[in-house]
Amino acid sequence: MNFLPDSDILTLLAGATLAVKLVMLFLAAMSLWSWTIIFHKFFTIGAARKQVMAGYDAFTASTDLSSGLKALGRDNSPLSRVSSMAVKEFRLLEKADVNRERKRLLVKDTLRRVLRQGISKELRVLTRNLPFLATCANAAPFIGLFGTVWGIMHSFHSIGLAQSAALATVAPGISEALIATAIGLLVAIPATIFYNYFLGKLNEVETGMIDFAGAFLNRAEREITWATKGEK
Repeated sequence: MNFLPDSDILTLLAGATLAVKLVMLFLAAMSLWSWTIIFHKFFTIGAARKQVMAGYDAFTASTDLSSGLKALGRDNSPLSRVSSMAVKEFRLLEKADVNRERKRLLVKDTLRRVLRQGISKELRVLTRNLPFLATCANAAPFIGLFGTVWGIMHSFHSIGLAQSAALATVAPGISEALIATAIGLLVAIPATIFYNYFLGKLNEVETGMIDFAGAFLNRAEREITWATKGEK
């Protein structure tokens, strides 16, 4: 199978109409930004996933809430940030001047809300800019197709002016037009692949944080219960 030499491709691009060139430049900008997002998310989401899995294992292997929080360490990980928000509320609940049953309800309801807010905040940070990949995946082929349609229209116009339907007359125009579709696909395919890949990794991160929130809530409730055993 023969491919066009690079010089021929550049020649076709140079001879394209202004509209097709603008489409290609727009697709090139989309591709540059999407690859920037891909590289950034590849490292940030991958690091978050490792931190969440390791932190959850360390927390569940500890004997109580205090040792579990120490096992998480003071690194800037998602679980550390979520647990810091929950600990502040937990310390306030410990000082609440209410009976045991009321305190247990406060622990369940308040900590559940705080943990949910913390998880949502972390996921918002991790998913930032990902919708752009979905936009590239859906829109880039159609943007390229627009450039192709415009280029073919220009080719047919050239046929009318030249009063000749010979292949040599229309081939260059059609070739430059089809390049726009090819570029659109080159933008859309990586965006689709990595968008779905990141969604799968984010689901693992979310599941790990939800599991941690459940373990944290269970231990906090037990400690409140033990601390209030003497109450009547």
